[in-house]
Amino acid sequence: MNLPNYFLADLPPEAVLSPAMVAEACRTLKRNRAQYLAQRSTDSLVGVLCDVAEGWLKPDNAFRRLALEQTWNAGLRHGKKGMMGNAVPEAGAPGLGFSQATLQKGLDNFFRQFTPENFHALLVQELGDARQLDRFIAGGSGGKSNRAALAVGPELLVHIAAGNLPNPALMNIVLGLLARSAQFVKCASGATFLPRLFAHSIYNADAKLGACLEIAGWRGGSADLEMALFAEADCVTATGSDETLAAIRARLPVKTRFLGYGHRVSFGFVAHEVLSGLHTRQIVSRTTDDVVAWNQLGCLSPHVVYVQTGGEVSPEKFAELLAAELERRERTEPRGELPAEHAAVIASRRGIYEVRAAHSPETTQHWCSRNSTAWTVVFEADARFQLSCLNRFIYVKPVRDLAEALQYAETVRGQISTVGLAVPEHKREELATQLARWGATRVCPLGRMQNPPLTWRHDGRPALGDLVTWTDWEM
Repeated sequence: MNLPNYFLADLPPEAVLSPAMVAEACRTLKRNRAQYLAQRSTDSLVGVLCDVAEGWLKPDNAFRRLALEQTWNAGLRHGKKGMMGNAVPEAGAPGLGFSQATLQKGLDNFFRQFTPENFHALLVQELGDARQLDRFIAGGSGGKSNRAALAVGPELLVHIAAGNLPNPALMNIVLGLLARSAQFVKCASGATFLPRLFAHSIYNADAKLGACLEIAGWRGGSADLEMALFAEADCVTATGSDETLAAIRARLPVKTRFLGYGHRVSFGFVAHEVLSGLHTRQIVSRTTDDVVAWNQLGCLSPHVVYVQTGGEVSPEKFAELLAAELERRERTEPRGELPAEHAAVIASRRGIYEVRAAHSPETTQHWCSRNSTAWTVVFEADARFQLSCLNRFIYVKPVRDLAEALQYAETVRGQISTVGLAVPEHKREELATQLARWGATRVCPLGRMQNPPLTWRHDGRPALGDLVTWTDWEM
């Protein structure tokens, strides 16, 4: 399948972008939005998005097949040029080596969320009424209101996408279309492939909608290109490190709205009551799901799993079972290849714990894949929160209860995205409330950490609601 040259990211590798090209692309997007998108109904947009997702879920879909084939090729031919002049590693994330199985599962989980019912729930949650972007809707409850409101999205929405995972960039495009915004998606250098494919699939389903999208990629810090881009934007979203967000914010015009999503981490908690009999195997399998999903690279992936002491299965035994499951899963959902520098970080970290385990086996143990860095489990009696080096490197730490886990996670308080729980049903609300008041913005069952619903509030903020402004009509 040869992709046509619809987007800047489709240009051959020797093409050089200029500020004038970026500015003209933005102006074209605005004209296309006025002609093709601004007046579209919410129902028609949801219909197109659901049709696109249904296509991506079919094994013979051309865009899906190209994504999976290129990802496989990325692992085989790291660093070489692929079709359309793109570096082959773009098919997953640059240098991260997603296997076909990992990418396939991640994309399937993402696109299965695209149903009319889920979109309706999202619109109602974010705006109060699913028709709020279509026309003025009267507010108030229990009686006639003399005020109505209409939600309006930005004319031009710019996304500065991170390069580690594809789903956030794809979801940004979806939200922007619902908001009736023209969109310019600036990807990290070498990470345009999946956003391009998604944009091409939208163009294939509805060329007029596709004409309201632009996909491009360049190295961060290209001040001339970004100055031209920011000058045209009404709203900019960005995902990246806190330092990156601060640098972007400082360069935006005063009139431009900014929505930044910075560094976040996540962890799991397992109560001792659920570690008995067959339940133990289920919890271990669900924990493995969260470690394996997207190779543990997203902000929703666990760095640490806290396991409560006092159960039939000790935290040390839980770590051992988790290692065995990761070994089994590597045969069915392999991690994929890593660049040498990433593998070296894992090997170095492993060496530290190998020495500790040799000298203090009662406080430190570790298990790891043989002849590769595919997976690593470290059990540590020291329950302080520890940042993982990711790529299926997970810590298991013992605690007396959730309160103690939160005490040891105090160093990352305010940066926690998701906490995955495996606890008895009668304790779920109590512990979720405890986590919410501590500062976690999402609590979910273990096994679903990297698979949030369409209605997920990113960093605890309204995903679609943050994009719109409101016009009140006092009648």
